[in-house]
Amino acid sequence: MKSVVTAPGPTPVSVVSVDVERPAVDLSRTTGYDTALVVFRQSGIPREAREFDLRRPADVLRDDVAAAAGEIRRPVGDVRVADGALPSISVVVPTMVSRVVDLQLLLDGFRAVDYPDVEFILVDNRSHRPADDPLDELVARFAQVRVARALRPGISAARNAGVAAARGEIVAFTDDDVRVDPNWLRALGSRFAVEPELDAVTGMILPAELETPAQIWFERYYGGFSGERTFEPVSLHASPSRWKALSGARVSVRGADGRSQREFSVYGVGAYGAGANMAFRRSTLRRIGGFDVSLGTGTAARGGEDLAALIAVLFNGGSIGFEPASVVHHRHRREVPELLHQLHGNGLGFTAMLTSLIRHDGRHLLALAAALPNAAHRFTAQSLARVRGGAEPEVTASTATSEPEVDHGYPRQLLASELRGMPSGPLAYLRSRRANRRWDRGHLNTLPTGRTTAPSAAASDVTGRPVAWRRTA
Repeated sequence: MKSVVTAPGPTPVSVVSVDVERPAVDLSRTTGYDTALVVFRQSGIPREAREFDLRRPADVLRDDVAAAAGEIRRPVGDVRVADGALPSISVVVPTMVSRVVDLQLLLDGFRAVDYPDVEFILVDNRSHRPADDPLDELVARFAQVRVARALRPGISAARNAGVAAARGEIVAFTDDDVRVDPNWLRALGSRFAVEPELDAVTGMILPAELETPAQIWFERYYGGFSGERTFEPVSLHASPSRWKALSGARVSVRGADGRSQREFSVYGVGAYGAGANMAFRRSTLRRIGGFDVSLGTGTAARGGEDLAALIAVLFNGGSIGFEPASVVHHRHRREVPELLHQLHGNGLGFTAMLTSLIRHDGRHLLALAAALPNAAHRFTAQSLARVRGGAEPEVTASTATSEPEVDHGYPRQLLASELRGMPSGPLAYLRSRRANRRWDRGHLNTLPTGRTTAPSAAASDVTGRPVAWRRTA
């Protein structure tokens, strides 16, 4: 794959948190940066993110930040849910133990998490453990962390093995290269407690750093992990349809007041959630059959398992909450070749996921046919905006003087890499299924390793394969 990106790269961006109650921060002392991405928080909850030009005079910059904080500040009620009303949570983290420093940072973050009833499960997805394996030493200091094994290759198998080992009412997932906020789980658990009708809750994924052009391009133009990033809690519900076969094909986004804000195709749910920060009721995972082991990182399909599960929830009449107070910080790929590989995998994984959905439920053929015209128009508009330097920002009195102009567009090579991956997805999914069948034949006598299963755990065999991925409507 051609990996040369000729577009000039943006300069590093400092990622800074500012409390709107105490906004007197001197950003001009942020040396080595021309720009700062400021995440404004109130009572620890992110309210908005804005970019500021650090080259402006210090007093002007300070006034701009204070003015923005004043606009963003809002009344906050006491909505803390009592510990006794919170559901138990099992956190599942698939890992290949290939990023030891990141894994250590994640575990350190777990120690600081504020939640009364939680367990952490690292799922070792390696086929064998080396003699100098650091995993045991890493987890030895964390009493709430235990290790399960998933011998079958792929993140879906690891997720399923984690679900089978989980004891909690809620199963939360994150990746081994993120850092979690102390309030991460309390925000998730509170949302489940306050809205018991929700089947799943997704959270905010913010960048841990924006030091390289690759990281900035991914966050600024691709949207990071939240193409429709909002700082307001919303819920997603299947929209009714007069055609039974298309029930669940459209999704309504509702605000806290219950009013519908917009509708979109269910296949665009990735704008509101990703595998680095999502949680399901364990009963919901059982109902949808878990994760398709032929999708995801570690398989030929390379991705799509998280979106397939979220789509399955909505397509079968369930509902999902997006909770921006639940925050994890992801370290995006630092180098352009890594980003090219990731974007190619995103394109391939998306169409592999669609192939999986069609295979398991033929209604998706009709739903996709109905969604295609609007999806093609939207994708084209988004792609053009990226290569032209991003969508036109909304200019207000507060932003006109504080937000720097976008210096460079999104390199066409990055967009092309994603597009080139899409045609390969269906065949990659079929290859992945064949590989799983071969794996099954070679591991007929595999026994459970490092796994405990609660009586009500989601059905899974000893290698992480769900018993069924079935239509439930």
